[in-house]
Amino acid sequence: MHPIRTGYLVAARSAVELLADPAVAQRWDAPSALAEFRVGGLAGHLASQVLAVPGVLAEPVPAGEPVGLLDHYARGTWIGASVDDEVNVGIRRSGERYAADGPEELVAAVRAAVDELAAALPAEPEGRVVHLARGPWSLTLDDYLTTRLMELAVHSDDLAVSVGVPTPELPGQALDLVLSLLARLAVRRHGQPAVLRALSRAERAPANVTAF
Repeated sequence: MHPIRTGYLVAARSAVELLADPAVAQRWDAPSALAEFRVGGLAGHLASQVLAVPGVLAEPVPAGEPVGLLDHYARGTWIGASVDDEVNVGIRRSGERYAADGPEELVAAVRAAVDELAAALPAEPEGRVVHLARGPWSLTLDDYLTTRLMELAVHSDDLAVSVGVPTPELPGQALDLVLSLLARLAVRRHGQPAVLRALSRAERAPANVTAF
């Protein structure tokens, strides 16, 4: 199977195990490490990186070329938005909807979705295009899964920190995909010299090279 699809499934299974950690259920209604997000809502947002994928696979794809991976982020209205902007309020509401039935039901739903995707993704053809109706625009399936893989990695850290458990570590192949995307986004935002210095020259490193 394509390494991006394999990496995505590895990260999805890792997220299931984190969501099933007793600490998540114990702190379900507590504030999370993200502003205005309770732990349950953050868990729902993490889960959505799996639960939403079957629907995207089923979405009809209109005619036209897919956008590139970085173009997808260039079009995203959430990048740079404040915590109170409607796009971020909508993200939190969506997370709460996914979490509405509680931690046990959320874990069961994500586990079932991972099993479904483990059967479906290997059968998808090379170059498969999916449509993001909320965009609206299209991406290749593998670019789309790369975006979900990054979200799984980043929000697994957010959730782990929120409930006081170790952040899950991804295998090298999956981590490489996440770091490559974040580095490319950081270069787009801050420029190549800033990112090179942050990684190699402490004396010249800028204070911030975050991707978003």
